[in-house]
Amino acid sequence: QVQLVESGGGLVQAGGSLRLSCAASTRTFSSYAMGWFRQAPGKEREFVAGISWSGDSTDYADSVKGRFTISRDNAKITVYLKMNSLKPEDTAIYYCAGGPKLAIVTRRYNLWGQGTQVTVSS
Repeated sequence: QVQLVESGGGLVQAGGSLRLSCAASTRTFSSYAMGWFRQAPGKEREFVAGISWSGDSTDYADSVKGRFTISRDNAKITVYLKMNSLKPEDTAIYYCAGGPKLAIVTRRYNLWGQGTQVTVSS
């Protein structure tokens, strides 16, 4: 079973940047599409960004387009989320997830990390 571990979260001022990382435990990671989701207090978990197993295809939520970039390094079995121009409404726990195909809904992913907190102050 592949395990996913997120890191890179923290406290940042509005307008700042963070890069989240999600490290997998085995090289079967390279066969998974990967996604980043987030969940704010009192809200449902929502799609942020996704990338195909090869890295050729990506998708983003409208709220982060132009500010966030997802990428992966299959040699390092890691997926990244670079977040620029952060806003207070980006505050949430961010989760990485793995699944058979790039998708925007949580039920399409069967592997989940434990999450990392991102807090953006105004």
